[in-house]
Amino acid sequence: MVEFLTFRDGEAAQEPAVTVESFTGQSNSTAVRIEAGEDARELLPYLERLSLVEVNFPAYGDGRGYSAARILREAGYQGELRAVGDVLVDQLVAMRRCGFDSFRPDKALDDAAVERALNRYADVYQKTVDGRSPVWAKRHPESIYG
Repeated sequence: MVEFLTFRDGEAAQEPAVTVESFTGQSNSTAVRIEAGEDARELLPYLERLSLVEVNFPAYGDGRGYSAARILREAGYQGELRAVGDVLVDQLVAMRRCGFDSFRPDKALDDAAVERALNRYADVYQKTVDGRSPVWAKRHPESIYG
């Protein structure tokens, strides 16, 4: 069973994450936890200082964390971006595409199911922050930039 999954080189960040409010009010923390409904843009001035951002998914149907991940990655955040909470195996691929590179689900995931989910499709359809070329760009490379 998978209790923690990472796609980063090296060790995963271990420092405890503080709330966004606590983080913006202090100067020594390097890990923060974004709760559903909090604005990831509050962290943009501090991206160089952060080594870990945890994004909480209180329920599998709450998609606000996807937006938080994309906002941070598009702004240049290079540290660990961890999805925590009600993370399901069938969300892993979409979360990876938005920029998550580690996962700590509330309930352990089946190893075989994780492997199948991550390797099911060779091509993707949308352009996102993970750097993979969408299938339409492979068919029409001239339309990527124009």
